[in-house]
Amino acid sequence: MASGVPGTVDGMVSKHPKNGVLPFRDVIQPAIDLARNGFPVTEGQAADLNANREIFISRNRSLPAFVRDIPWKEGDTLRQADLARTLERIRDHGRDGFYSGTTARLIVSEMQRGNGIVTSRDLAEYSAMFRDAVSDFYRGYKIISASPPSGGGIVLLQILGMIEPYDLKNSGFHTCQSVHLIAEAERRAFADRSQFLGDPGFTGISVDELLRDEYLSERMRSFSRDSATSSLMINAGSPVAVMSEETTHYSVVDCMGNAVAATTTLNGTFGSSIVVDSAGFLMNNQMDDFSIKPGVPNMYGLVGGEANSIQPGKRMLSSMTPVIVEKDGRLFMVAGSPGGSTIPTSVLQVIINVIDYGMNIRQAVDTGRFHHQWLPDYISYEKHSLDSVTLMDLQRMGHGLRERSTIGRVNSIMILPDGRKAGGADRRGINSACGY
Repeated sequence: MASGVPGTVDGMVSKHPKNGVLPFRDVIQPAIDLARNGFPVTEGQAADLNANREIFISRNRSLPAFVRDIPWKEGDTLRQADLARTLERIRDHGRDGFYSGTTARLIVSEMQRGNGIVTSRDLAEYSAMFRDAVSDFYRGYKIISASPPSGGGIVLLQILGMIEPYDLKNSGFHTCQSVHLIAEAERRAFADRSQFLGDPGFTGISVDELLRDEYLSERMRSFSRDSATSSLMINAGSPVAVMSEETTHYSVVDCMGNAVAATTTLNGTFGSSIVVDSAGFLMNNQMDDFSIKPGVPNMYGLVGGEANSIQPGKRMLSSMTPVIVEKDGRLFMVAGSPGGSTIPTSVLQVIINVIDYGMNIRQAVDTGRFHHQWLPDYISYEKHSLDSVTLMDLQRMGHGLRERSTIGRVNSIMILPDGRKAGGADRRGINSACGY
């Protein structure tokens, strides 16, 4: 019951004829080879597989490739023969290789075994939606991101719009003044997210109104430079026209200047930890991204409302925030991150680290982060990201504080003035930057 209808395959297969250059068979073959021949797991991957071992055993009829008799260790090879066969069916039959035929029967069989409700009709009728991106300007840079039901783009643009009238550079990096300002803007953007954002086919929201300068200025009228605003006192705004953790991100720029910011997710680290028997892939637990009922938080602590309630045929609200940044009409940066509710604030900080604080992309990605999401009402921060004086000053202003290990894992590319590309692969995760 935790799984929504898988959409990635239809999205990829539908997108390739529009923009792909290589034959689809050539594009998917490396993934098939990797699944069949295997790859050496990293230390972190081995630890994750070992930690989830008992859950894999308890939730699956037959042991998936992720389970073995002895603990995983760094350098061990993970081979996924069932997954390779599923990918071959997609290679040979396109969309029908997943949403009908053998793979579809395996999905439905897995659903029936676990008392799920996804049927062969649900799979056959699924269709990826292509939507216009959302965009706005921040200090002369054009920020382009995904539109609802990806909620992160709106949250990011709202926060940028609320902080733009203030001089972040003169306020200083990670000072009490700058952290307070950003956290207060984040608080208000996430309050709006809870009320207004969801599948635009069901909510009737007006993105333009949520990003209008006058509206964002009104949202900050209650902001005080000297004290924190209690989230109990912050509700969603009133835009005029509105009537009603494990994610992967990759950033790519090619030799022709084309850019891709792509975020994809199962939601939890291993989704539902259920592997479709004989098909080799994990089922998502993406239904948690719906609001089960107004005011009840999901696994990331996000509170939602009626706009993101569960309905047939509806797409759940995510926090994905893939971003392309332009300067004077030219590509400047590509970025995105995993991290659930922390995705938009992680991307936000990389952007302002570059634009406001003049960091190079590596510094912008690796430096410490903080996060506020309205509810629960506190600033979470990475260890050593804020000094003791700043933390004490924030507490005096009324902010709750909570330390956490990491926030986000941003992978970004920045175009240098001479046209060279600089990659920022986040030190927090198993990430890399490379050129071909």
